[in-house]
Amino acid sequence: MLTFYDYLPSQNAFKVRLLLSHLQVPHKTQFVSIFEGEGRTPEYRAINPSGAVPAIRLEDGRCLAESNAILFYLAEASPYLPDDRFGRAKVNQWLSFEQDYIQNTIGSVRYWMMTGKAERRPPELIESRRAIGVKALQILDHELTIRPFICGDEYTIADMALYAYASRAHEAGITLGTYSAFNSWVERLEQEPGFLKTVHPYSVDPLSAGEL
Repeated sequence: MLTFYDYLPSQNAFKVRLLLSHLQVPHKTQFVSIFEGEGRTPEYRAINPSGAVPAIRLEDGRCLAESNAILFYLAEASPYLPDDRFGRAKVNQWLSFEQDYIQNTIGSVRYWMMTGKAERRPPELIESRRAIGVKALQILDHELTIRPFICGDEYTIADMALYAYASRAHEAGITLGTYSAFNSWVERLEQEPGFLKTVHPYSVDPLSAGEL
């Protein structure tokens, strides 16, 4: 059986949790206490060299890390990953966009704000990350006026990846009220069968205020 290495407040882990819910893949979950140092143990580094979550271990013992790589692997032969070469490349395009322009900006600022670390970061760093996040949301809002999902007419893992942090932009101090197409897309995604609406705040982990 597949093993999923999870940390509830992580929206990167949420992406995998969401796809597993859609696919109804039998699996067991092992929680990693990141701020207690479990990610830095030799045992976990053998699973994910970066010490982060998420990761998966296949039944044959092989391991895979990085949320979007895991999404791509698990979605194979499912409705959430196109069969054709161009469609798959398009999914990869938006997975790359998510990593560069959403997770690195909105995701980082959200994490700092929700764990009390923002005051330990230079204000200009926070504002520069927010500014890039705003531009990314503007791009998404424009693209979603053209089509119902980010890659076309079908819901894919690219939508799941983008949703994870972009939909939480308000927790990074970015107002979402002006992005009507984006907000409609969020509502569409949340109506998908098996969608997980529960988001776990960092406050569920009293150790999350510490630095890694």
